[in-house]
Amino acid sequence: MNCVGHINHGLWTHPRDQSHRFNQLSYWTELAQILEKGLFDGLFLADITGAYDVYANNIDLTLRESVQLPSHDPAPVISAMAAVTQHLSFGVTVNLSYELPYQFARRFATLDHLTEGRLAWNIVTGYLDSAQKLVGQDRLQAHDQRYDQAEDFLTLCYRFWEGSWEDDALQIDKQARRFADPDKVHYIQHQGPFYQSQGVFQVAPSKQRTPVLFQAGASPRGLAFATRHAECIFIGGDKIEHIQKQVQKIRELTVQQGRPVDAIKIFLGCTVVSAESSSLARDKFIEYQQYASPEAGLAHFSGSIGLDLSQFAEDDVIPYRNTNSIVSVNQKFKQQDITLADLKAQHPLGGRYPVIIGSGAEVAEQLIDLFDQTGIDGFNLTRTVSPESHLDFVQWVIPELQQRGRYKTAYQDGSLRQKLFAQGDHLHPTHPADQYRCQPSAQVNDQQQKRA
Repeated sequence: MNCVGHINHGLWTHPRDQSHRFNQLSYWTELAQILEKGLFDGLFLADITGAYDVYANNIDLTLRESVQLPSHDPAPVISAMAAVTQHLSFGVTVNLSYELPYQFARRFATLDHLTEGRLAWNIVTGYLDSAQKLVGQDRLQAHDQRYDQAEDFLTLCYRFWEGSWEDDALQIDKQARRFADPDKVHYIQHQGPFYQSQGVFQVAPSKQRTPVLFQAGASPRGLAFATRHAECIFIGGDKIEHIQKQVQKIRELTVQQGRPVDAIKIFLGCTVVSAESSSLARDKFIEYQQYASPEAGLAHFSGSIGLDLSQFAEDDVIPYRNTNSIVSVNQKFKQQDITLADLKAQHPLGGRYPVIIGSGAEVAEQLIDLFDQTGIDGFNLTRTVSPESHLDFVQWVIPELQQRGRYKTAYQDGSLRQKLFAQGDHLHPTHPADQYRCQPSAQVNDQQQKRA
């Protein structure tokens, strides 16, 4: 995230941590080069609109521990990282609730051009009342209504990205003075429940046209949306059985949406602390704990569930309350008794993802075991001390995965979508965006002549 404290809170105070440099371009270009050296598929940039002001009903702790505040726009750093890499891709979170579809679609089509097809969009709809107030509204829209708006937003983006320009509309013929063929550029017309638009999209087709689509919806409405639109889904979980059930449910819902069972890549969030040996890794984890802030993790968690956790004592069972925030996270309090002490124990590094600790070989074996037993497609690794955690993974874990034949030894060519699915640069024909693709002019003329 383009900030100091993202998931594992408090570690910005560690002497070796460099995340305070997040506002410097060199911080991002150096990070991109580290990840490309390790053959990472991509760098995922989270983002949020608003501030975590639910805990103690203020932002005091949020500011002291820099819990995603300050945070900067993630999009501007993409071009710089793309310029110093050839293969690393970039997933960017944008909250569509506070965007205009046309301006957003234009910005992301431009980024897909500049990265030569290495762009992904993580689709979010927001969960903070503070964000709504920042844009001049009273409170957050109802959970399901946010997804209704997202459906209309995506439909319009598909029309822009897929429906305005034919693949061969650009001719760039200097002798004939013909840059683009007017017959191959089409006006779009959209009259939706939330958005209306008519006209020609200003950006000619980029390599992927539509960026690779990520989502993390886990509520019933969120999963319906994700399995309809997403190509990649983030999930959480620390128990094999729980992860297995999530994967199975996603696969089943994907098929019900009329898509292939393997149409979506599923990535499990986790944190890795690794070193040359098991004992050194354990020592490093203990060292990290001295700088971590579980309470800052609670402030983050309070915003996620819309409930002030500062009001509870250590041994109080946290009650379930129906809020308008992240439904899937809040449901945990409905399903089991959880105390504040339990939450702090689950946040040893200030973050709520499971932590894998060990030598490179031990971490590799655990990752392989998770992969094989659950049916996931990969991992979304959260940082601890930056850039140390990235360097450690590249140095200790990746060679062990490669020795076991479970990690690539070189990049393949092509766009992010081609690298992930090996089915070309564009969205699969079974994706709902397919219905908005413009047909080649010759094909349209043939159909008109047949009707005549």
